[in-house]
Amino acid sequence: MYRFVFRHVFQKMDPEVAHTWVHRGITVAGKVPFVAPLVQRAVASYIDDTTLDDRRIEFAGRRVPAPFGLAGGFDKDAHAVLGLTMLGFGFVEIGTVTARPQPGNDKPRMWRDVADESLRNRMGFNNRGAQEVAHSLRALRSTARGRKVFLGVNIGKSKVTPPHEAAADYATSASLLAPYADYLVVNVSSPNTPGLRDLQAVESLRPILATTREAADTATRAAGRRRVPLLVKIAPDLADDDVVQVAQLVTELELDGVVAVNTTINHDRGPGGLSGPPERQRGLEVVRLLRQTLGDGPMIMGVGGISTAQDATAYFHAGANLVQGYTGFVYNGPLWARRINKALLGTR
Repeated sequence: MYRFVFRHVFQKMDPEVAHTWVHRGITVAGKVPFVAPLVQRAVASYIDDTTLDDRRIEFAGRRVPAPFGLAGGFDKDAHAVLGLTMLGFGFVEIGTVTARPQPGNDKPRMWRDVADESLRNRMGFNNRGAQEVAHSLRALRSTARGRKVFLGVNIGKSKVTPPHEAAADYATSASLLAPYADYLVVNVSSPNTPGLRDLQAVESLRPILATTREAADTATRAAGRRRVPLLVKIAPDLADDDVVQVAQLVTELELDGVVAVNTTINHDRGPGGLSGPPERQRGLEVVRLLRQTLGDGPMIMGVGGISTAQDATAYFHAGANLVQGYTGFVYNGPLWARRINKALLGTR
């Protein structure tokens, strides 16, 4: 049914327009009293099924409801979190959020490559800014349903902030958002903010991660909340030696893990970073290399080209602890996360 709707409705719409309408629909549906909890029980009963606790991953002192979650990029401003959980995602990562509000890049900035079910985007971190997103998260966490959500917050550098001030920019976002997050992700790997990927170099990355860690710790202590795990998100286009250096830095700074991978610019299809099945193989290679370097301790979130439970399982075999997707949501519809999580919880 969804494939028919996608082919005859969404595929005829501009991709960003379609995204906006779907996002609004999920946002509204997730907030309808009585209806949303009923839908969640019907679609994602495993979220509250305590008999499955021995099959869940524990992270940051909490059991993650299910191993497959939504990657950053879909819900930048934390409006649709309850609706997304209702649809069966085990956890939701919002963002990317920047310290300052920004409109993102000029349109058009999102394209579908339907032949292999991939997407390209050059959104440019369009979001309302850390202060406004913090207000949304405060409201979310003030409710019983909102407190149950396992929530990641992905932060990036404001476009107007020069590279030499990047650490302070990330720290501002961390200070505002850490008290509401189950984990924080430092995004230095989007190809759509000029110069951002240069910050993946270890000499640039070290002060960013150290300063962000300190800011997050200060904010959570002041709020009387537990320490929030800090992860760094890296690009698939890093050379293997650079991946190893980032992993060594994670160990040196005693960070909590890595999200691998972001979109790739290693393609000739036109503007934007490419996501979806074409980057799956490199994503698996990066995760495997990270696990070999990091050992068993730090968390690895595998993301990139996951369309099926078999794809997710391949990431687990490569060394990931949790997995995320986004592009497959566009092509597979509202029950996609449910199908993957039910399969993973039944076989892992």
